Amino acid sequence: MSRTAALAALLLGLSGSAQAADLDGSRLAAWWGVPFAGMLLSIALMPLLIPKIWHHHFGKITAAWSLAFLLPFAVSAGPAAAGGVVMHTLLGEYIPFIALLVALFTAAGGIYVRGNLHGSPGTNVAIMAIGALLASVMGTTGASMLMIRPLLRANDNRRHRAHVVVFFIFIVSNAGGSLTPLGDPPLFLGFLKGVDFFWTARHVFPQTAFLVAALLAIFWLMDRGWYREEGVLPVDPTPDTRSWGLDGAINFLPLALVVALVLMSGTWKPGIAFQIAGTSVELQQIVRDVALVGVTLLSLAITPRGVREANQFSWAPMAEVAKLFAGIFITMVPVLAMLKAGTAGPFAAVAHAVTGADGQPLPWVYFWLSGALSSFLDNAPTYLVFFNLAGGDPQVLMNAMAPTLAAISAGSVFMGANTYIGNAPNFMVKAIAEDRGVPMPSFFGYMLRSGIFLLPLFVVMTFIWFL
Repeated sequence: MSRTAALAALLLGLSGSAQAADLDGSRLAAWWGVPFAGMLLSIALMPLLIPKIWHHHFGKITAAWSLAFLLPFAVSAGPAAAGGVVMHTLLGEYIPFIALLVALFTAAGGIYVRGNLHGSPGTNVAIMAIGALLASVMGTTGASMLMIRPLLRANDNRRHRAHVVVFFIFIVSNAGGSLTPLGDPPLFLGFLKGVDFFWTARHVFPQTAFLVAALLAIFWLMDRGWYREEGVLPVDPTPDTRSWGLDGAINFLPLALVVALVLMSGTWKPGIAFQIAGTSVELQQIVRDVALVGVTLLSLAITPRGVREANQFSWAPMAEVAKLFAGIFITMVPVLAMLKAGTAGPFAAVAHAVTGADGQPLPWVYFWLSGALSSFLDNAPTYLVFFNLAGGDPQVLMNAMAPTLAAISAGSVFMGANTYIGNAPNFMVKAIAEDRGVPMPSFFGYMLRSGIFLLPLFVVMTFIWFL
């Protein structure tokens, strides 16, 4: 999840390059990953075991795990090195990430789908299918923020709603973004490395079509069963008898500007950089991030009065994401550095596992390992790790090793749906749903559902395309 280059960020939901600046992973021991594991376990267990403490103090808990890495690191490598890690994470990753998400969150929150949406199985499937198509055009983050509110409003008079949001995360927040570099951060990084813009659409379309179609079919069968059993509440909490249409459609302008700014930062290379507290910040990044703040303010200014209220717009989900991902970004630094070290690092077994006894790459192992790591780590740097393990030559990877590159691309994008933190839109959608009163599954409850519905489909895909 990732968080690498700017465009990448849009689409996945993260930006910058969440790699560990100059940290040498080959010199680190595996126990440096304990704070990251603690951060994940806190997100997973504390809402279940101590919900009141967690909801009132999750920002402090996040800060504690960040310090659990930074303080020992400052003792070991020196305060300057620790400060360098913080500044690199803040300037190179976190600020771009937050600026991008806030702009998308604000613009999408200013678009209201007018009309009395009715959350029948057919309507829900249609909304998810449209979202999946949009995800490869405006990114998984943009599509998720645009489509989740109409979906929640359509289902607000139903008793069982959590499964609707879970499948939305599977389909719109992840699988739908697999066809272009605009869809998800890992694919944009591949584009910057020399992979053709339409290569993924040509080589991963069958897997994407299979996964999206299968998930929509499974959802329709499940939702039809719930719908027949439960019916709907006698009173619609959000009735709207007006004709169909979009209020606040002017916010498509800020959304388009966000896409343009991310594309600009990925293609315009003036070669000008500034050193800020030891971190190199390129001119195009500064221009992008400042402009994203301007886009956010523009959206707030041009949105017609009452549209955000109708959308039940709230800053609470964005605040939660901002606090939690600050800790994730910092504690993730040593883990990514150790993975980047390859065979020289403590996770050397990962590097050895992707090659067969005959010296040839094993696409199915690339698919599962890149996917497994992308489920918990930043999927964009994870993509780069395996891209480089496979040789790093885009021409070779696109041709002679096309199955391997397809496996890396599919694993990095598809398996971001395995956990709430596998992709930034996942957590944002969860937070918005909970803010609307939807009782979402716990961290492990969500993983149980992804294991039941996603993993069997990934196994089928493995036998069809990656063996």
